[in-house]
Amino acid sequence: MRAIDLNADLGEGFGRWRLTDDEQLLSVVTSANVACGFHAGDAVTMRRVCELAVAHGVRIGAQVSYRDLAGFGRRAMDVPPDELAAEIAYQIGALAVFARAAGSRVSYVKPHGALYNRVVHDEEQAAAVVAGVLLAGEQLPVLGLPGSRLHAAAEKERLAVVPEAFADRGYTAEGTLVPRGRDGAVISDAAAVVERSVGMARFGVVTSVCGRSVEVRARSLCLHGDTPGAVALARQVRGELETAGVAVEAFV
Repeated sequence: MRAIDLNADLGEGFGRWRLTDDEQLLSVVTSANVACGFHAGDAVTMRRVCELAVAHGVRIGAQVSYRDLAGFGRRAMDVPPDELAAEIAYQIGALAVFARAAGSRVSYVKPHGALYNRVVHDEEQAAAVVAGVLLAGEQLPVLGLPGSRLHAAAEKERLAVVPEAFADRGYTAEGTLVPRGRDGAVISDAAAVVERSVGMARFGVVTSVCGRSVEVRARSLCLHGDTPGAVALARQVRGELETAGVAVEAFV
């Protein structure tokens, strides 16, 4: 039986503003990528999501980002490697406080937005992210795109890597994500998202925007929580995976 982890970006609110239905999504996913205050999230939100994650038996991951609240972490930035490493460690450390208080711990790290895309190809920024993970003081697994510079840098430092796929994002023929803002970047048809999820989990393939079949070997599948009908779609994806004989379980 094949196994897949379901992860979602959670805690992406700030103050009175909330973007995702964290509690409902935590009843479906097995890993929570919790915003650590740089692209979204604040102390109260981090604490609440950690407590909810523990109540639902969901693993807690640090979703680290460039310092970009105004742009939701999706704007390209050039951050010096030493500065980026320190900011990665800072974000992990902040979330670790609330994870421990809730009776759990930070189990992995995943970059967000522009940083996620940058470290697919940028060796220097990828190394800085890994340096930040090490600076935080734990040998945490790194969740990211298969074949990325980030995973290469993590493996060099003997950190575990977790290959990730996206059910609702378009893929290029090279196996990378179609940049947001371009045609085909986001898959909005629920039936297509479910079909792609099962295909990636069972067979390790997905159809790219140019119609070619692309190999996508993943241990974790990301479900975005900021899309309309996200909770219902997440439940449908999980149900279809289990019907297809795929075990839905955390990777750590």
